[in-house]
Amino acid sequence: MPETRFHIADSDGTTLVVTVDGTEIARYVYRPDAPAEESPKPYLYPLNTLSGAPLGVYRPWDHRWHKGLQMTWSHLSGDNFWGGPTFEAGAPGHGYVWRRNQGSQEHQSFEALDTEGDEVTVRELLHWVASDQQTWIHESRTLRFHSADAARGIWVLDFHTDLTNAHTETLEMGSPTTHGREKAGYTGLFWRGPRAWTGADILADGADGEELMGTEGAWAAISGEHDGIDGAATVLAYAGTSSAPAPIKWFARSDAFACLNPSPAFDTEIKLDPGHTLRLRHRFVFIDQATDRSILKPIAAEFTL
Repeated sequence: MPETRFHIADSDGTTLVVTVDGTEIARYVYRPDAPAEESPKPYLYPLNTLSGAPLGVYRPWDHRWHKGLQMTWSHLSGDNFWGGPTFEAGAPGHGYVWRRNQGSQEHQSFEALDTEGDEVTVRELLHWVASDQQTWIHESRTLRFHSADAARGIWVLDFHTDLTNAHTETLEMGSPTTHGREKAGYTGLFWRGPRAWTGADILADGADGEELMGTEGAWAAISGEHDGIDGAATVLAYAGTSSAPAPIKWFARSDAFACLNPSPAFDTEIKLDPGHTLRLRHRFVFIDQATDRSILKPIAAEFTL
């Protein structure tokens, strides 16, 4: 069989284009053109299967700050690195308030950037800049694209990040749930699925479906059918590991939209002292077919972290 080759090219000084044997599987936008209200940050979109089928959504009307797969933080010492309004317990309506507290993640440099091989790695340095323009976090981020298997329609992304507190004060890293909203612990690495996947099946090694929300488990997956083209696909995510004592729990749903988020601060706030580092390790597997448990379970075991 011919060797499967990844290739990365920098298209315009803002975006890395990742292909496998000529098919585009991802674009990593490391210098986004986004308004401050969306907490500008790098993201992976478009995100595709090996056949080119879509696996994400960009700026949906309900949450303009959702962009494919991206590293976020919804509550960070009063600032919002997620985008949009901030949840405040006791606020009118649903508790979300628009404030001028959005931060941003700013690309500094690439420490390493592979161009071609049977796997490719991107190592990036970023600064997390708060709404007062102070740098609060120095981040070292690694994206590893690997394990492409054309016969099975599989490829794998590892996402590793080291977040070091560059501020003079302890950072309080939480979520809407740590601030009073039940089962809304979204924060960290967040994937938003295609609109067509609304209501799609959720499978996990623990609870399935909407019961997965707020629980612990090694992996979770969503299978959905495509709009516009025939066929279906599956996104499999691993909870991974965190250096913090807080457990990683799932923010996962397909109603009112499909998403997978191994949240490192779902219902327990992380205190990160100056000079200390939070280390997170995650993995996503993209599969070019729908899967039931009999198909998914051995794949999940094969690629376990």
